[in-house]
Amino acid sequence: MMRAWILPMLFVLCGSAVATGLILKGSPGTAAALMLLFLAFAGVNSPLIFPRSIGAQEAQRRSAVDGRPVVFWRPGCTYCMRLRVRLGRGARQLHWVDIWRDPAGAAVVRAANDGNEIVPTVVVAGRPHTNPDPEWVREQLSPSA
Repeated sequence: MMRAWILPMLFVLCGSAVATGLILKGSPGTAAALMLLFLAFAGVNSPLIFPRSIGAQEAQRRSAVDGRPVVFWRPGCTYCMRLRVRLGRGARQLHWVDIWRDPAGAAVVRAANDGNEIVPTVVVAGRPHTNPDPEWVREQLSPSA
């Protein structure tokens, strides 16, 4: 779990250091603006923008029942963020598995990608799709979901 927060914490620490330097040089307005920018980067790279992750086995079980796709992702992945942002509110309809928190999820991704942990990997009806177009993923959601 801690690994997911390394990048956001680095953004906050770097932003704090830069802001402190600017405040000491007499530029509090610039310091505040840059600190807000670093905080925004930290928020975007944190697990907070993603729906709550569940385990791979639970996600696959739920997907078998409701037919919704399973998304295997990891914090800090720009392609995962792109998928999440482009799906908008529809992202909550998917089952999300953080491969850094779930070794079984990481194993599913490696099996689908020749031993590599390439994310996002979206499983639809038992078939994995590596880094699919967000519009295609949206089409896979049933209108009633």
